Amino acid sequence: MPGLHQRTDETGVLMAVSELSTTEQVVPETWMAKAACRGLTSVFFPPSAERPQARERREALARSVCAACAVVLTCRDFARSNHEYGFWGGESEDERHAAGYRLIAPIGTRARPLEVIAS
Repeated sequence: MPGLHQRTDETGVLMAVSELSTTEQVVPETWMAKAACRGLTSVFFPPSAERPQARERREALARSVCAACAVVLTCRDFARSNHEYGFWGGESEDERHAAGYRLIAPIGTRARPLEVIAS
C-alpha cells in the first residue's frame, strides 16, 4: 500500500500520477510484506458511497486485523507521514486527522485553492 509519488517535468510543472512513466516501478516498503492486511484491500479502503454503519463495521474488522499485526506501528507512522487515505496502522483517516496528521483533502471536505493556502 505505498503512497503516491509526485514528480515534476523538465519545466518544473508537477505531473499527475497518470503521466508518470509506465516503466517506473514502485517498490513496496519491506515491512509491507509482513503486514497482516495483505490481500484485504476492501477492508481497509472504503467503496464509493459507503454508508456510516457499513463504515463502522468495516473499520472494526480492520482494527481487529491491525491488533494482531506485527508491523502496526510502522504502518501507522508510514500513513501519518505520507498523508495516506484509508485505514492504516489501526487508525482511520478521521483518527489520523484528529491526531494532527492532516490529509491533503480529508474525506468529506473540499481542498482549498492554493492562493488561500499560501496566504
